[in-house]
Amino acid sequence: MNRSDLIKKINIKSSNLTKQDVKEGVNKILECLSESLAGGKRVEIRNFGTFSIRSRKARVGRNPKTGKAVNVRRKFHPYFRASKGLKANLNS
Repeated sequence: MNRSDLIKKINIKSSNLTKQDVKEGVNKILECLSESLAGGKRVEIRNFGTFSIRSRKARVGRNPKTGKAVNVRRKFHPYFRASKGLKANLNS
């Protein structure tokens, strides 16, 4: 499911909201989630899961074309951990 599929599904289930309202709401939620993660904060959504960031250490990589060593800086990547409720829902 992508963003537009999510908007369509929510719009179908919420007859009192326009598609534009649903689109703005989904975009605001994702924007807040991104801003929180960019600020180093953890985002917990009960019965769904937790979003956080993890760091990857700096390392020496290789350019696949030339084989030359390249220094790769420390990076951060998003991490999602499903809640017990979501796991139970998936496995029932």
